[in-house]
Amino acid sequence: MAQEKVVEAAAEPVDVVKEVTSLMDPDNTSQLLQAGMDLLMQYGPRLLAAIVIFYIGKLLSKWLKRLVTRMMTRASVDPLIVSFTSSLVYMAMMVFVVVATLGQVGIQTTSFIAILGAAGLAIGLALQGSLSNFAAGFLLIIFRPFKVGDVIEAAGVTGKVDEIQIFTTTMKTPDNKTIIVPNAKLSGDNIINYSTQETRRVDMVVGVSYDADLKEVRSILTDIVNKDGRILKDPEPLIVVGELADSSVNFFVRVWVNSADYWGVYFDANETVKLRMDEAGIGIPYPQRDVHLYEHKAA
Repeated sequence: MAQEKVVEAAAEPVDVVKEVTSLMDPDNTSQLLQAGMDLLMQYGPRLLAAIVIFYIGKLLSKWLKRLVTRMMTRASVDPLIVSFTSSLVYMAMMVFVVVATLGQVGIQTTSFIAILGAAGLAIGLALQGSLSNFAAGFLLIIFRPFKVGDVIEAAGVTGKVDEIQIFTTTMKTPDNKTIIVPNAKLSGDNIINYSTQETRRVDMVVGVSYDADLKEVRSILTDIVNKDGRILKDPEPLIVVGELADSSVNFFVRVWVNSADYWGVYFDANETVKLRMDEAGIGIPYPQRDVHLYEHKAA
């Protein structure tokens, strides 16, 4: 057995020499050159076109990334969103370029595209909630229905916007609680922004008893409004008898103030109205219930 192995080992160099000798044969060399030329003529243009497609596609991807970055920066979009979006656009373009390059070479890309589609679907289903919040956050930053510092009412909560992130928005309530709201809830609900307008209207209802002098009540309310310098003269304040309720005559008082003065005027006006009505002896009715007791005599 050992001798046979030695013979086989010794025979290997002879085979290699034969192969090298056969390759050096002019007929075989010409055949190889011809086969190489045929392959080059057949696949050379495709390979060159694929290289050109890849090079130009890469340049276009970089240009599009810079364009997206520049446009979003001019729109004062959050830098984190700018970076993420531009990178996402570049990656999507490069995937398209690679697929186009492989198709030009002659490689079947149908299976590759199907795999990408299946993977994208699986990832989308797994991250459905997160992607929904991301898309909502992206739209909130782009369209800006509110900004940091605004007081808003949305998703069942009211507070001052403290931070707008990709997936959530952080708000602070008037009693200094921190509320973290998913962006999908904000974008899918009505948003009331109390900070977009410079002025707001203060609406008050002042109820007086039916036996009160309505002219005197109107005079008192007018005097209260005129003496408060925070109340704007334009638009003109409105003081009218708005309702004849069950137990009171209700005056509607509607005045305009700067947004920053809203709560100050509202609270001060309520206190002043009560004090002035008490001084004038005008009663402000409140709900009352009469209880009647009946004595039943035993038969």
